[in-house]
Amino acid sequence: MTGSASAEPIEMANVQVRLIPIDRPWSWLAAGWRDLTRRPDIGLSYGAIIVGVSWALTVSLHLLDYFYLLLPLAAGFMFVAPILAVGLYDTSRRLEAGESPTLATALAAWRRNGDQVMLFSLVLMLFHLAWVRVAQLLFALFFSTASPNWDTVVQVLLFSPQSVMFLATGTAIGAALAALAFAIGAISIPMLHDRPVSMVTSVAVSFTAVLRNWKPMALWAALIAGFTAFGIATLFIGLAVTMPLIGHATWHAYRDLVADR
Repeated sequence: MTGSASAEPIEMANVQVRLIPIDRPWSWLAAGWRDLTRRPDIGLSYGAIIVGVSWALTVSLHLLDYFYLLLPLAAGFMFVAPILAVGLYDTSRRLEAGESPTLATALAAWRRNGDQVMLFSLVLMLFHLAWVRVAQLLFALFFSTASPNWDTVVQVLLFSPQSVMFLATGTAIGAALAALAFAIGAISIPMLHDRPVSMVTSVAVSFTAVLRNWKPMALWAALIAGFTAFGIATLFIGLAVTMPLIGHATWHAYRDLVADR
């Protein structure tokens, strides 16, 4: 898969960051789909866990009268998704190496370079928590009413006089946080899982890869956002397929973008 990438790499640390064509993300999706269909038991198990957790979170927010936080939490899913997909990266790595992955090896995959993986996971979690906190502050700034309940959340957030400015401001801030999180995390965790490198190195490589390949990576970010939005819009059921598909595809993105010097 990596053979068709550009022969003009950018060198840093002990790796090369390749330059790739703008349509390359479609190849990653195709490769991700092949991995998913080769071991659907692993991918769909991960997907089922995501769906179950999403439903449980939705019910909890409703019972606690924090349902208005569902939108920012759902939007922030992309901040933490790379953490959840470590087992999928491992499955694709093993399939690429001709090994036979299992659900057990996937669930234990976080132990490989585990301290650095967990450290970067903490960074992504802080991004997510920051976004949720910003959403709460924006709601307090734009709306003087009490937190909306299940019956009024749509009316308050979408059809009140303040809703346009609220959504525009929230979208702008969220997009800035998401862009930064994507730049540092696009291939960081697959690299940490594959190589004995530090979190700082993986972040630097990921940021460089996104910066040098901003057009194909913008397409990749849009595809991730689109698949995630579809999964959420289907009452989270679609995440059972879209989440493992993106996870497997991200491994192939990493393999395309990073090579040994």
